Amino acid sequence: MKYEKEINRRKTFAIISHPDAGKTTLTEKLLLFGGAIQTAGAVKSNKIKKHATSDFMEIERQRGISVATSVMSFEYSNTLINLLDTPGHKDFAEDTYRTLTAVDSVILVVDSVNGVEDQTRRLMEVCRMRDTPVIVFINKMDRDGKNRFDLLEEIEKELHISLHPMTWPINSGKEFKGVYNLHDKSLRLFTASTKADDDDTIAIDDLSSALLDEKVGEKDAAQLREDVELIDGVYGELKVDDYLTAKIAPVFFGSAVNNFGVKEMLDAFIRIAPVPRSRNTSARTVEVGEEKFSGFIFKIHANLDPKHRDRIAFMRVCSGRFERNKYYHHVRLDKDMRFSNPYSFMARSKDVIEDAYAGDVVGLFDTGNFKIGDTLTEGEDFYFTGIPTFSPEIFKELVNKDPMKTKQLEKGISQLTDEGVAQLFTQFGGNKKIIGCVGELQFEVIQYRLLQEYGAACEFRTLPFYKACWLTSTDQKKLDDFLRFKQQNSAEDKDGHPVYLAQSEWFLNTEITNNPDIKFHFSSEIHK
Repeated sequence: MKYEKEINRRKTFAIISHPDAGKTTLTEKLLLFGGAIQTAGAVKSNKIKKHATSDFMEIERQRGISVATSVMSFEYSNTLINLLDTPGHKDFAEDTYRTLTAVDSVILVVDSVNGVEDQTRRLMEVCRMRDTPVIVFINKMDRDGKNRFDLLEEIEKELHISLHPMTWPINSGKEFKGVYNLHDKSLRLFTASTKADDDDTIAIDDLSSALLDEKVGEKDAAQLREDVELIDGVYGELKVDDYLTAKIAPVFFGSAVNNFGVKEMLDAFIRIAPVPRSRNTSARTVEVGEEKFSGFIFKIHANLDPKHRDRIAFMRVCSGRFERNKYYHHVRLDKDMRFSNPYSFMARSKDVIEDAYAGDVVGLFDTGNFKIGDTLTEGEDFYFTGIPTFSPEIFKELVNKDPMKTKQLEKGISQLTDEGVAQLFTQFGGNKKIIGCVGELQFEVIQYRLLQEYGAACEFRTLPFYKACWLTSTDQKKLDDFLRFKQQNSAEDKDGHPVYLAQSEWFLNTEITNNPDIKFHFSSEIHK
């Protein structure tokens, strides 16, 4: 393996969670340890002028939520970490699902006060589809929350995953004293801090020592001894292979906003998290150590810098070495392209890089050549598989408010739907444009961006559809007849695939029963 050394020092992961569990705050703290930023910004605050590094769009700063996945690279103890902070809000779930196809492992943040929430369940299902290894970080231990044993039980039951505690909290809420590291047998006392270099770890090899009573008080010391004995008896040592095959999830406790318990997790992550792996394609399995370059586009972001009308396509390198100014083959368009300014990112600030290896995420300048799922190779023709689009849940008709700006509207909606924020369907026999999204907030974002970035004013009219299904059939005539007969409910997606828009579950089930020769799909592989 020519690039073995480079591949083995890379770890690429995403942080996922329900909104407000503390995902962006945790991202900030990880960047702090990597020396990428000096002080961490606050996610929600009226007085602090410094915002979270990873929330870079104007709309994110106004609302204090993450709208788009942001990509950040930093070094920590000789490991190059590529971190993707994903939006937690369920309206942007589609972006998160696709980001999960580009990472090798995941850190799931759970709020100790609220426990497992809806969005956490859905995200975990997507991780399970791909057997992605998961580390759980239980956040907000400095607030009064659920009992720690109850919390572990709830996560195991709700998310159908076995847990393995790696650190253990001493009390919680106002009485929170710190965490005990079960792996290297050390105690870290709780102090609210925002700098990354404060080190107040005390090595306690023997839990029966009097030093423990002195530091945390007799009552808490006795409770900790009892808890640790129980945990050791039940869980034993962590088997790293079980974590890598997604059978077990290591658990850490802490408080991200106080930068507490984060370092223990980061150190363990560097020790056990998987390096980049081989991936399946439409033709064969691409081995991570191959000399020839290959990679795929998993996200497109338009107008990252509002002063320049730029579009950046985010590419995950899967094998070989990517080089600046070298020609690569764009499989879908069947043409060769070269990139003079490939970027690595720190949210909005970006640096031009000379090369990248498997596991890296590179930003490519895009003039409209890329769609999500596109593959770049050194001449071979194949597509990376397993990059899905999901059926939207809310449908609205796009109505142009200014006929003079029709061209701008067409261009804008085409580019925004290429990004994957929403799906565009065109009704058969007409030119009615239907936008499908996972959540209401998406429509606001689209309307805002069409006006701000393209100068096109539009409004949305709600349509009474329940779900979109992609149709396939071995009998083309039956499919054509069905589409003609159901013209009001038929459309095609951006790639020209036929889609049936069902008004309700009852209608959908009736059509499935009445048309056994036609298959109805609720998600569509981007390249069929």
